[in-house]
Amino acid sequence: MGNITGFMGVKARSNSIRVSAQKCRLVADLIRGLNVANALSVLEFSQKKSAKIVKKALESAIANAEHNNGLDMDDLFVREIYVDKGPSLKRFTARAKGRGNKIEKQTCHINITVGYN
Repeated sequence: MGNITGFMGVKARSNSIRVSAQKCRLVADLIRGLNVANALSVLEFSQKKSAKIVKKALESAIANAEHNNGLDMDDLFVREIYVDKGPSLKRFTARAKGRGNKIEKQTCHINITVGYN
């Protein structure tokens, strides 16, 4: 399709992912601004749990670009990626003398935009 003036990009969003936003941002920072082929290979060989989750969201954004907009994967870049904090799951664990401690299990939302550079 070539260079399109005013083209904002194609988005994908993953909501309420069971990993903390802080941990997921470490992986998001690795691929920001990369070509999607390079970004996929970086995520493939990353040891972090959130790398697999971010890779799945990136593949969704690529599929959206190819199917919905007819864009070519070879020309796409990760234009924007950010991770927001999601709702926390509140849990309790037993403690001594009949007490309980609160545990918050963090979630996050991943937003990816791919497009031409």
